[in-house]
Amino acid sequence: MSSEHMQIGEVAARTELSLRTIRHYEETGLVIPSARSQGGFRLYTESDVARLMVIRRMKPLGFSLDEMRELLAATDRLDSGDPLPADERTLLLERVGGFEEAAQRRVADLRTQLARAEEFAATLHERLTRIPAS
Repeated sequence: MSSEHMQIGEVAARTELSLRTIRHYEETGLVIPSARSQGGFRLYTESDVARLMVIRRMKPLGFSLDEMRELLAATDRLDSGDPLPADERTLLLERVGGFEEAAQRRVADLRTQLARAEEFAATLHERLTRIPAS
């Protein structure tokens, strides 16, 4: 095995994803191992880990598997090194920009939810400190 390849356990540790989750992403076509060992074990590269990290970061923002697939396809095409017609490049950049805007909105929504949750927890704490000891 090449030192540039990692087995699924190392990838799971580095990405903080479970083996089951990584296998699920493989089954859905989001991440395909770059190689297989002679024994049939999945082998991943740094590029595969980076792809899994994109997916991991999209998940808590509520992006669907199809949305993840769409973003990854757009970034794969942009990063391919192949010359792109100007109109295709513009379309791909707009698509990625749309995801960036959606991510920013979802982050703002999560911040609002977190602030409300913190207010609630503080209210409960304050209430508990006002209850006389028995």
